[in-house]
Amino acid sequence: MNSKSKISETIRLFRTSPHPCSYKEEETAATIFVDPDLTIDQNLNSKLSELGYRRSGAHLYRPDCGHCQACISCRLPVDEFEINKRFQRILNRNKDIRVEEQASLKGDEAYLLYKDYIDQRHSDGDMFPATPEQFDAFIRANTEGCCYYCYYLNNSLLAVSVTDVLDHGLSAVYTFFDPQQQKRSLGNFVILWQIQQAKAMQLDYLYLGYWIKGCAKMQYKSSFRPLEMLIDGKWVLIK
Repeated sequence: MNSKSKISETIRLFRTSPHPCSYKEEETAATIFVDPDLTIDQNLNSKLSELGYRRSGAHLYRPDCGHCQACISCRLPVDEFEINKRFQRILNRNKDIRVEEQASLKGDEAYLLYKDYIDQRHSDGDMFPATPEQFDAFIRANTEGCCYYCYYLNNSLLAVSVTDVLDHGLSAVYTFFDPQQQKRSLGNFVILWQIQQAKAMQLDYLYLGYWIKGCAKMQYKSSFRPLEMLIDGKWVLIK
C-alpha cells in the first residue's frame, strides 16, 4: 500500500495497488483505507460516512479507482420515505418476525446462517467459501456504535443486520439471511425495518453503502426512493 493524502493532520490514508474488481469483470480497482492503527469511534465513523466511506470489519474504506466512478455512496432520508404497496406486502409477510438487538454475536448460530448465505447466494464472489476466520474478521470485528439486529421466527434465526449507529443516521453495514426463505424477501424487509428503526431513534438517514451502475446485485437499492447519492462530493436527492 502507498501512503495517500490526509483528511486531517491526525488521519493517514493508505491506497491499495490495483487489483481485480469484485463487481465489474475485466476492470481493476483500488481502495483507500483509513489508517488501521487508528481507533474508529462513532464520531469519526459518522464524519467519514458523510464523505462516502464505508466500514468493513474494523476498517473504513472507499473506492478510489480513478478511471471508473461506478461505485456511488447512497443514503435514504427516512422521513421522506413512503412505503409503496410492494413494500407494505413485504412488511405484512414478516409480521411474525421479532427483532432483538445484540451487542455481539456469540455461539455458532449466526456463523452457520452466514455460511449458508455466502455459499448459496455469493458462490461467485470473493467471499466464497465462507470460513470462521472470515466471519470473525468481517462480521464479529466491529467499532464503537455497532450493533447486531437479529431477526427471529419463533426461536430460529432468519437474518442478521450488522448496523452502525452514527451521529445522524444508521449505517447498514452488512446483512445476511436464510437463503431458503425467498418468499419473505428478507433483504428488503431488513432495510424496511431499519428505516423504521432510524425513525424511532429520530435519526435522519439510513446509509445503504454503494450503488453500482450495471451491477445486478446492487440494483435493489435504487428501488428505495427518494434516495440521496454522493455525486462530485455533494449529496444529490434522486426521486
